[in-house]
Amino acid sequence: MLIYLLIFFTSFISVFISLPLVIPLLEKAGIYGKNQNKPENESIAEMGGLIMVLGFGLGLILVIALKTFFNLFPSVPLVTILTVLSVELFIIIIGTIDDLISMPQLVKAIIPALASLPLIALEAGHTTMIIPFVGKIDFGLFYTLFLLPMGMTGAVNAVNMLAGFNGLEIGMGLVMFISLLILSIIKSKITVIIILLPILGSMLATLRYNWYPAKVLIGDVGTLSIGATLASVAIIGNFQTAGVILIIPYFIDFLFKAFNRFPSENWWGIYKGGKLYCPESGPVGFAQWIMRIFNGITERNLVIVFMIIEGFFAILAIKIYL
Repeated sequence: MLIYLLIFFTSFISVFISLPLVIPLLEKAGIYGKNQNKPENESIAEMGGLIMVLGFGLGLILVIALKTFFNLFPSVPLVTILTVLSVELFIIIIGTIDDLISMPQLVKAIIPALASLPLIALEAGHTTMIIPFVGKIDFGLFYTLFLLPMGMTGAVNAVNMLAGFNGLEIGMGLVMFISLLILSIIKSKITVIIILLPILGSMLATLRYNWYPAKVLIGDVGTLSIGATLASVAIIGNFQTAGVILIIPYFIDFLFKAFNRFPSENWWGIYKGGKLYCPESGPVGFAQWIMRIFNGITERNLVIVFMIIEGFFAILAIKIYL
């Protein structure tokens, strides 16, 4: 138990200490993002997700060191941990480029499939999936060469699309990963557990500075990494069905925005008296739909509502495997 806590707190403490030191450096470098849902439309430091991912990577490197030098975690394949690190490296590069120079939307939608290459090379996961009301289906090579990269692209873009509110991406991500951790403990999947512990530690520390009112935005490098980690864990743990269920709130947001031709602006709320309101023209996303239902809601409470919604699907995902 102490070893697991060490992995968690290594990532947590490294991010908790380093992020406030990096925020002024991001500001000095002119790396800002618009904090849209504020009366003054302020700009604050962005790309804090880079430190979050680095904290995650540091936790995984500790796992490698414990396995290599102290013969801990004998059942955990070292190549699997290295594969996850490779996936994160791909995502860091993609997210950093997008944060700094902004990729075209079509390129941004497709290129995350490259992050699945390490998983494809490893033939990660099982080709057999549990389909609700149908049972187990073996997809064979179709799973490895098509469903796996599609799952990576879908998860990455879904998390990146439902974003833009202080604490939203990390808050919902924590709910997803906690549910997968519970599922991994129930199923005794040690490899998945030691992948989830450092990402939970790094995200929890980042939330301290990203929660409303945010001191830093995590940027695309942060949102993309959350989606990539979700896909990696679902694949490695053979929790693909759980991953699909956990992504449903994001899919609802996708449907809203697809119907409205994926608006690049005015997807946020109208700020009045401390609350966010849906425009009179109607909601263009899931967030604005919630604003309309509540007839105005604070940004903090909006994020909490999303976390509760995600919590419902997290419980459903766990029940599917029991």
